[in-house]
Amino acid sequence: INCDAFLSELFGKHDIDNVFHLAADARIQYAIKYPMKVFDNNFTATVRLLSFCKDYGVKRFVFSSTSSIYGLKNTLPLKEDMRADCLTAYAISKHASEEACAMYYKLYGLETVILRYFNVYGPREPDKGEYSTLIKKFQMQKNAGEELTVVGDGTQTRDFTHVEDVVRANTLSLLGNEVLGEVFNIGTGKSYSVLEIADMIGGGIEFVPERSGEAKDTLADISKTKELLLWEPHKRVEDYIREAL
Repeated sequence: INCDAFLSELFGKHDIDNVFHLAADARIQYAIKYPMKVFDNNFTATVRLLSFCKDYGVKRFVFSSTSSIYGLKNTLPLKEDMRADCLTAYAISKHASEEACAMYYKLYGLETVILRYFNVYGPREPDKGEYSTLIKKFQMQKNAGEELTVVGDGTQTRDFTHVEDVVRANTLSLLGNEVLGEVFNIGTGKSYSVLEIADMIGGGIEFVPERSGEAKDTLADISKTKELLLWEPHKRVEDYIREAL
């Protein structure tokens, strides 16, 4: 597909006020195997979309970023003004895209808002092979009568955020001017270890080797998000797991 031709037709035919940019190659291990694809599909495509938004008079651009930008060197809880510590092409592509969003806001006046998601879960999670998400993978293994495969020792922690809360954050990003040009953590402010998630789901455990490029722990500081975006999470991962099983 010719991306420029497709976008020209799309923007030319429709009067588009706002754009939510969620598309990305988002799996860490995929990014390690195919860095050039990830740079092209994540960063280059984002700049292309920003350019079309500018040229066609789009008012606001909401960018889906990632907690992977924080890496290993920052201390918990993770705050938006901490330095980037990108471990993979995925994190670099997202961080570079954030910088592009900032440039298009400051230089061209395209209103941009950046949301850094923390481990999104919920209905319709990816379920394909090694790139499936943790909760979905454990659920599938349990349903198949298999042991839950825990990477490393399972003590690594994640801040799990329900997709419905993420949708609300995106919607709120369209409101008000105090959010313009800002970066917001979209998490819960509470973390669970992989072993705790496995225990909630139940079943035997098989430990598998550690993987490179992944953070040890994530935990969002959402004080800025509460204050400016007027958002806070409503869903708890333990409730979701109990209801989904």
